[in-house]
Amino acid sequence: MPRLLCYVDPVSPYVWLALHALPRIDAAAGAPVELVPVLFAGLLNTHGNIGPAELPAKRRYVFRDVMREAARRGLRFAGPPGHPFNPLLALRMCTAVPDPARRRTLLLALARACWEGGADLADAATLSRLAFEAGLDGAALLEAAATPAVKGALADATAQAAHEGVFGVPTFRVDGDGELFWGGDRIDALLWRLQGQGIDEEALEAFLAQPALAVRKGYG
Repeated sequence: MPRLLCYVDPVSPYVWLALHALPRIDAAAGAPVELVPVLFAGLLNTHGNIGPAELPAKRRYVFRDVMREAARRGLRFAGPPGHPFNPLLALRMCTAVPDPARRRTLLLALARACWEGGADLADAATLSRLAFEAGLDGAALLEAAATPAVKGALADATAQAAHEGVFGVPTFRVDGDGELFWGGDRIDALLWRLQGQGIDEEALEAFLAQPALAVRKGYG
């Protein structure tokens, strides 16, 4: 069974929702999914995109959708004190954890504390406390997060993810062939892929080779 990665940034409520599905994904993959912290804003910048919270109509829709999905699953939704927020320190702390299992524990704890408990993931004291509650040395992680090595590692992970075609979070990546599954609503498709199913790759390439017949013009 191929190794399975998931690129995450707790700034996204869809990351929080997707992480609740990890047990069944782990079971299908035959091993724990490895969580890779990346900066969502960095992905947006690389691909020349903007986040959903930057479009008022989409922001309203997204949070209605998230609250509806949380209610449907029986999850408590609180949300952070404000959104979007700056997740950089939280991501750097997670990057500073070398062990994938412990890094995953911390990312899960941060996402749940933010979206279920209303925690402020931009606050250093809050992050230190949450890391301690997750069985880690919060003070040491805060110190490590300020080092050039950890800052560079997060930037490199984000750049590598973008190079592999990742443009949003959560995105699952099947190591080996690199197939991507973006969004918590594509978990069933991911499970289908892990069962050995797939599409006609030659047909996909042939379709993508066709020319664009229209180009959208800007407005203004």
